[in-house]
Amino acid sequence: MKFRVKMTLCMLCLMSLVFGVGGSLLLSLSFRGSLERETESAYRTYQTVLSTLQVVNQTQAGYGDIAETLGQLAAQRSSVWAALRLTDGSKMLYQSGAVADRFQDMSGRIEPSYCLVAHMQDGDGGRYLQLSGSFAADDKTMVLDLAHDISSVYAARDLQQTAYQKVFFVMLVLCALLSYSISWILTQPLSRLSNASREIASGNLAYRARVRSHDEVGALASDFNHMARTLEANVSELTAAVERQERFMGSFAHEMKTPMTSIIGYADLIRSQSLAPEEQADAANYVFSEGKRLESLSRKLLDILVLGRTEVALAPASPRQIIVNLIEHLQPVYLERGIRLQHRCEEGSCLLEPDLFKSLLVNLLDNARKALDRGGNIVVVSEMLPDGCRIRVLDNGRGIPPEALEHLTEAFYRVDKSRARAQGGAGLGLTLCSEIAALHSGSISVDSRVGNGTCVTVELRGGRV
Repeated sequence: MKFRVKMTLCMLCLMSLVFGVGGSLLLSLSFRGSLERETESAYRTYQTVLSTLQVVNQTQAGYGDIAETLGQLAAQRSSVWAALRLTDGSKMLYQSGAVADRFQDMSGRIEPSYCLVAHMQDGDGGRYLQLSGSFAADDKTMVLDLAHDISSVYAARDLQQTAYQKVFFVMLVLCALLSYSISWILTQPLSRLSNASREIASGNLAYRARVRSHDEVGALASDFNHMARTLEANVSELTAAVERQERFMGSFAHEMKTPMTSIIGYADLIRSQSLAPEEQADAANYVFSEGKRLESLSRKLLDILVLGRTEVALAPASPRQIIVNLIEHLQPVYLERGIRLQHRCEEGSCLLEPDLFKSLLVNLLDNARKALDRGGNIVVVSEMLPDGCRIRVLDNGRGIPPEALEHLTEAFYRVDKSRARAQGGAGLGLTLCSEIAALHSGSISVDSRVGNGTCVTVELRGGRV
């Protein structure tokens, strides 16, 4: 359904609600006012008749005189009421009018000096007000019933409702035509914006929406054109980035080709020549170290690719236990390089993927190790959070320049390329750590000062148990 049709339907619904409620309320108020006026008129007539009968009763006349007086009143003013009835509680004394037989018996509910009012109908749909009251005559209580015709009030209401329905229908038709016309005018700029979006989606990034109104739609068109210009610039930047990445892939292929050539050369040397024990050990150590470096590089590449397209199942685990076990395992290796590993860990459990968490710690410790040229200290601190845990790895190494901090989590980025190559780095450690943190609904941040050391903070917010 088009937006202009929706606007038309909304306007019709609003008009129907307002006009319907307002018109019905006005008709109801008009009908009630007319009915109240007729009730007041009937009550005055009833009081006149009742007063006349009370005056006759005070002259000590009998029941026959009262009935005769009532007959004379009926003959003189028969057009004022539709029916009259006088009873003494046990028998009928007087009755006149076509609807007198439809009077309700309210003698049991009538109290002295009060007049009861009720509604009644005849067989032809006529409507009447019945007014009933009592007065004392000798030792008996007389009941006087009067019927007042109010059919004209209901007839007037029916005529008003018929006229209102016709006007309401005409108003609906006019509102539909005007609403659709106005909606069409208002949505024309949106149609041009929609056409512009299709043009851009088809690849015509230079296309712009030609909307020159000064309202909100004009502002939207201006923002849309700004977005299109930004998109065009971003696509240009992306194209340049792809070109840079292609150049990088060539460099990375060369990065792998050089150690592989050396490995093949040393392996062939060991296989084809007789070497001294020291030379043979050196060659084997080089082949082994380069092979391990390539193995680590390929494993990190695989982890990044896999982590980029899969989800992991988190399970309850103790960060402290994993950290302590890992440090105990790595402590001898790090001590050989003059590096002391320490930890300060809080007790507690949270939801983790243990293998990935361990891989994250290994990469952070390895990065800290590479920052220590002549030994030093590495401290691992863990704190429990309401929805996970926070891990900090601190070292007193060389630190990281401020301009390099924002690039640390980029794949293959290395602060010092020559030093990283000498130490076996490939620039994938923090990238992998960032991916692992994201899988735990967390984040990673780095705070460093050149010459004072680095603090890497990882928050894992996968939940607590």
